[in-house]
Amino acid sequence: MPDDCQGLLLHSPLSAVARGGIVKRDERFSRKLYTVAEAARLVGMHPSTLDTWAHGYERHPPGRPAVRQGPLITALDRVAGDSRSIPFIGLVEASVVQAFRQTGLPMQRIRRALEVLTEQGEFGHPLASRQLYSDGAEVLYDYAKSSDDKQLGLLTIVNSGQRVFHDVISQYLERISFEDRWASELILPVTERHLLRVVPEIEGGAPLFVHGGAPLNAVRARFVAGEPVESIAKDYGVPRDEIQEVIDAIWPSQQVA
Repeated sequence: MPDDCQGLLLHSPLSAVARGGIVKRDERFSRKLYTVAEAARLVGMHPSTLDTWAHGYERHPPGRPAVRQGPLITALDRVAGDSRSIPFIGLVEASVVQAFRQTGLPMQRIRRALEVLTEQGEFGHPLASRQLYSDGAEVLYDYAKSSDDKQLGLLTIVNSGQRVFHDVISQYLERISFEDRWASELILPVTERHLLRVVPEIEGGAPLFVHGGAPLNAVRARFVAGEPVESIAKDYGVPRDEIQEVIDAIWPSQQVA
């Protein structure tokens, strides 16, 4: 196991590659930043769903064989006193799985898409890899055509003679920036507009407003304390409507006065 992951068990749908050393000394993979609930809020989904993506599940339907599924995204073991388990790469992967879901593809077919990307494209951590952009659509398109897999074919289209991802997926992928082979920055998909960014080396991976650079935690703390939104917006240089949109998206039960 990589040196930086001693004492931490890396969970990934394709962990054989990860265990081979690609995550060594890379805190994007090995540093726990978010709880499942926190990551779910940032991606815009229910925590129980993200938990199954991160840690897998086992179900025992009455009178039927047990159903077991491994994780879809990178996660680390939770330990006593620290409920965090999602590193930055896991957050990025969750965002891309969410994009795949938006096409209407069932989860079992999304799992198959990941297998194809790994087996056919020889990707490691395909959902957070630069290769997903350069080769992913072609790999999935060619596989779907050769195997007559109409469901996986929904993930890609041909545009101007090129094999590209479905528009919904492309919009999500445009939110990811890369450094070397792996994702290094994510514009959070919880809002339609590009309002929040996450950079793992800044503020411990906490979300920052794109405009003004204010930490979301600081903005929300002042909002919860009852400060006028206009005052918060002025102090941080964040447009008022952007604060409102973010609060409504991540904490929908709260209202901006």
